Amino acid sequence: MNWYMQVLKKYATFSGRARRKEFWMFYLFYLIIVVVLSVIEWMIGIPGILTGIYSLALIIPSIAVTVRRLHDTGRSGWWWWILLVPVIGAIVLLVFMVLDSQPGDNEYGPNPKAAAA
Repeated sequence: MNWYMQVLKKYATFSGRARRKEFWMFYLFYLIIVVVLSVIEWMIGIPGILTGIYSLALIIPSIAVTVRRLHDTGRSGWWWWILLVPVIGAIVLLVFMVLDSQPGDNEYGPNPKAAAA
C-alpha cells in the first residue's frame, strides 16, 4: 500500500523516474480497489458510478506514474500517446513498462533503484 500512497503523493509529478515496482504496485492496488467498488456497486444496484468517480479522480496520477516509468526506461513521456494506436499501442506501452530501468542516471534523473538500495 505504501507504493500506492507514494504515487498519490506525487499526484501530478511528471518529472523524474518511477521503478517497475512502484508502477506495478500502484496498478495492482488500483485494480483491487476497482474490483471492490464494482462489487459494492453491484450489491447496491448503481453500476459504474463509484468506479467512474474513482477512475476520474486517479487519471492524473495514473498518467503521471506511467510517464515517470517511461522516463525510467530512458524514453520521453510523450510515448504515452502511443495508446491512441489501437491494440499495437497498448502492446508497445506494456513492453516498455516491463523493461528494466536504464542503469545509472539519465536525462530524467538518478536511477531510483540506486536510491532505494
